[in-house]
Amino acid sequence: MTARTPRKPRPPLDQTRLEELALAYVGRFATTRSKLAAYLGRKLRERGWREGPGPDLEALVERHARSGLVDDAAFAMAKAHSLGRRGYGKARVRQQLYGAGVGADDAAPALDHAASEAADAALRLAKRRRFGPFAAEIADPKLRDRQLAAMIRAGHPLKLSLTILRCAPGEVPDADSLFGNL
Repeated sequence: MTARTPRKPRPPLDQTRLEELALAYVGRFATTRSKLAAYLGRKLRERGWREGPGPDLEALVERHARSGLVDDAAFAMAKAHSLGRRGYGKARVRQQLYGAGVGADDAAPALDHAASEAADAALRLAKRRRFGPFAAEIADPKLRDRQLAAMIRAGHPLKLSLTILRCAPGEVPDADSLFGNL
């Protein structure tokens, strides 16, 4: 076995390199102000700062937000659409947006969208997981309890989840008829 030679330490950051890191990050990932600030803060802790007092990360992040490179509201809406297509409900969308550091004002339109698409998203999850009307046979009570738990973890309301799971196999309800069960 050969011994590894230690890596040469990376040089401390300066303003130019910090800007380059920020641009590379926003160019590669859809992100929020909070996530960009956390990334830059981590890079500063890892590599240190070459110049006098530390950089103003908030000003750098705000500059990228004003230029449109970082848009929390657009991130929130894209996340709501993505999670809805995969069958996740409003509670799960809210959880993801909170974790990404999206503020309440930026999250509100995305949460409204998730609420309006709740029945469709619940049916997509049931179809993907073969629950309720998409099952091959009626589930026994223990299996139905596990399916209910899965739907609730996916962010769907209890009443809507129960309504879908009580459907017989092959009797797919219309999303509009389920909307009253929210």
